[in-house]
Amino acid sequence: MMMTRRAFSTAMVAGAASSLLSNRSIAAPAGAAKARNVVLAHGLFADGSCWSEVIARLQAAGFHATAVQNPLTTLPEAVSAVERVLARQDGPTVLVGHSFAGMIITEAGMHPNVSALVYVAARAPDADEDYTALAKTFPAPPAAAGIVFDDDEGQLSEAAFLRDFAGDLPEARAKVLYAVQAPFKKNLLTGKTSQAAWRSKPSWYAVSTEDRTINPDLERFMAKRMGARTIELKASHLSLISHPDEITQLIIEAAGRRT
Repeated sequence: MMMTRRAFSTAMVAGAASSLLSNRSIAAPAGAAKARNVVLAHGLFADGSCWSEVIARLQAAGFHATAVQNPLTTLPEAVSAVERVLARQDGPTVLVGHSFAGMIITEAGMHPNVSALVYVAARAPDADEDYTALAKTFPAPPAAAGIVFDDDEGQLSEAAFLRDFAGDLPEARAKVLYAVQAPFKKNLLTGKTSQAAWRSKPSWYAVSTEDRTINPDLERFMAKRMGARTIELKASHLSLISHPDEITQLIIEAAGRRT
């Protein structure tokens, strides 16, 4: 059962690590091997640079971190891009996905090098599940109306990007991120995962309570369904940029380490 924010805040342990985490939902999953490698996958409206703040912190903590450049073409091609990077890792690896990349890590997470999964305001479908149909069971987030297409390529409009995707970032920072936004192909949205790694791998989830790109209640539903160790952050969809300390700490926890 998800604890209330008030109940969790009174239960936070003292120390530097506790200041980075909030809103524990359930006990941390058991069975994750200790890892020194982290592979990070980005979603729509972004590129690998969106992980820069988290990567710097992971490197300072002694981790080997790699951001995958998602081709944003089809789900199988995106999964293959992640699997190629996973194959180059030496030992157990935490696989992290933001936004649409939750689809990717749900499939690619079956790779034997993956010791744990971390979802950051991310899709987390079950095997063969129609994610679009699942999302429609919750109120539509505002960002959905801001997608514009040029033939078969889609992007967020600048207004939607600043307001609904990166709403808690300084405007100047958000505009830089908008400028490097990579377009996605329509075919990317039609893919379904054939397997769900979270059913067999320990999983963690960071819910963004102010998310206007994925409904926060949908995030909570998916996190609860997978039995993920869950935190909630008062953040936009880009919690990995606005709250990099908390996201980094969650990844470190999934790697089996303590700070």
